[in-house]
Amino acid sequence: LVVGTPIWLGEKSSMCTRLIERLYANSSLLNDEGQYAYYGRVGGCLVTGNEDGIKHCSMNILYSLQHLGFVIPPQADAGWIGEAGPGPSYLDPDSGGPDNDFTNRNTTFMTWNLLHTARLLVDAGGFPAHGNQRSQWDAGERFDYA
Repeated sequence: LVVGTPIWLGEKSSMCTRLIERLYANSSLLNDEGQYAYYGRVGGCLVTGNEDGIKHCSMNILYSLQHLGFVIPPQADAGWIGEAGPGPSYLDPDSGGPDNDFTNRNTTFMTWNLLHTARLLVDAGGFPAHGNQRSQWDAGERFDYA
């Protein structure tokens, strides 16, 4: 899952917040292994806008995704902000967005790291279940907890 958002007043958009809230609403669901439903899935984010805040928004989104059970690989965020203040959007003529090497590099690294992590999880049969199965905990299993 790659979550995309513009920056509004230094924060992720309200639509992005709504998406995370909708994901959270389903976070109590369990997969076939008795783990939370989002275990074994990878997550990242793309942030854009005309003001600072890429890292702040990314921090919030990536923390939220991992809290829900998504696996977050290294460098799982990328963004483009252009010049501060009102100005062209990423694809507007003369924005420089599609030619920005920093953005292109980070987007490429993020994409490959998401793909590599997803492949690792698929090849491993998902995220190992021992020690993180809520259904087992609810049934009394304590996974070596004293």
